[in-house]
Amino acid sequence: MKDKFKIIEKIHDRGIVAVVRANNGEEALKISEAASKGGVDIIEITMTVPGAVDVIKELTEIYENKAEDIIIGAGSVLDSETARACILAGAEFIVGPSVNKGMINICNKYDITVAAGAMTPTEAVNAMEMGADIIKVFPAGLFGPSIIKAIKGPIPQARLLPTGGVDQSNVKKWIEAGSFAVGAGSAICAGAKTNNYEKVTKDAEEFVKKIEEARQ
Repeated sequence: MKDKFKIIEKIHDRGIVAVVRANNGEEALKISEAASKGGVDIIEITMTVPGAVDVIKELTEIYENKAEDIIIGAGSVLDSETARACILAGAEFIVGPSVNKGMINICNKYDITVAAGAMTPTEAVNAMEMGADIIKVFPAGLFGPSIIKAIKGPIPQARLLPTGGVDQSNVKKWIEAGSFAVGAGSAICAGAKTNNYEKVTKDAEEFVKKIEEARQ
């Protein structure tokens, strides 16, 4: 297991987390591989994927002894029980759509990076007080990049990860607004619907390019 703070640093350096939603485990594995080929090597397997915990276990085993520095995490985690199961399967970060104290506590107990979902400064501060390392601004598309500036105005130390509505056409605006990193699902995974995993790779590459441009 990698050092928690190195994982937080890697998420920031890469600037993007691939949020993997799929119809089955095989599809999730293919999306993860294709996204990592495109340079998006922070992979979040959501609990909406059938057999998600097994997918996390399989991915961590696949990449354990490989040269690629891929980080596998779990998303859509609602409670401490699910978080613990994912951690034991090898997840190196946990993401929830809301602020759940039990989820945050179990991650801190295991020294695992945790992102809690929030939409307001109050929720963000509450999550940080509970020990969340990153704030997942979700669903970010409801407000647009202006919400990042609004939250970071009074809470500049918050690590904000907007997810939902982030795509290649607007990712530069999210980064320029002060996002710690972004989360992207359908904007990366759409190609899987037609078994076009080359498109997944290309879409991932485009994200990496846009983020690098925004940070220059």
